[in-house]
Amino acid sequence: MTVGLPMVVPAQDLPPRVRIHEVGARDGLQNEKSTVPTEIKAEFIHRLAGAGLTTIEATSFVHPKWVPQLADAERLFPLLDDIEGVALPVLVPNDRGLDRALELGARRIAVFGSATETFARRNLNRTVAESLAMFEPVVARAKADQVHVRGYLSMCFGDPWEGAVPVHQVVRVAKALLDLGCDELSLGDTIGVATPGHVRALLTELNARGVPTEAVGVHFHDTYGQALANTLAALEHGVTTVDASAGGLGGCPYAQSATGNLATEDLVWMLHGLGIETGVDLGRLTATSVWLADHLGRQSPSRTVRALTGAAPDSSHKDDQQGHDRHAHDPYAHHDDKES
Repeated sequence: MTVGLPMVVPAQDLPPRVRIHEVGARDGLQNEKSTVPTEIKAEFIHRLAGAGLTTIEATSFVHPKWVPQLADAERLFPLLDDIEGVALPVLVPNDRGLDRALELGARRIAVFGSATETFARRNLNRTVAESLAMFEPVVARAKADQVHVRGYLSMCFGDPWEGAVPVHQVVRVAKALLDLGCDELSLGDTIGVATPGHVRALLTELNARGVPTEAVGVHFHDTYGQALANTLAALEHGVTTVDASAGGLGGCPYAQSATGNLATEDLVWMLHGLGIETGVDLGRLTATSVWLADHLGRQSPSRTVRALTGAAPDSSHKDDQQGHDRHAHDPYAHHDDKES
């Protein structure tokens, strides 16, 4: 790292510490075209833990037909047994997924819901109400076994098929997830269209409807370069849990206009500059992302990784980026794909 940078200039009324919920090993790798070997995934998670991340989403117990990149969950999870002091949540879609996770000793799970009907059907082949009904026994069984449950809520700020998503609609589904028994809620800007005012409005309305800020985390995508600005707006509101993906890996396989997640390195650079503790060693984290990028055969999209390593912008994925940018003129353009 450049000596003395970032200079620490604390801002008033921000949390003293932020917990980073690292999603690169799950949300990041599930979006890769090629499957990463199980041993590389395990080493990636070990390196992330070594960099100081204390919550690392490890994998997903979704049927391999839908997410073949994570079909090795049963082989991967036991390889993480030697990691101490780190939460390793896993995504489960249904009762069968929960069975598989519990059999391997998982103590933190997540369910993945949608604030919009179209994405619920495309991602889960169910309506929002049917999705919640499917989650109900999963959450109940997990809580009965004292397993921590996170509820992901996607399309909180915009949907590529339905357009802008009304705040009251998001709040309704968010409350429903918490009423099922979820311990925390992650608000997802799945296609990256949120802006700071929208973030503040949603968080304010959630509070007004009885949802405490401490139960909420945020999950921003950087499609329009707004992820850090939106994160700062959430921090100013009091949010202390922020999702991020090492090296900026990820997107959403069921929403083509969704580009990468907020890069963990970019988030850590901003937080450290604000004097906010994370427990993360930025140098070790950057080295981890460079190591994984080498295995993926391309550079990390993280601006901080590039700056700290002197890497030039990567043009090797020009065709991929053009695919992401097909609807750049209209963030809510409808898609005709039938991936789910």
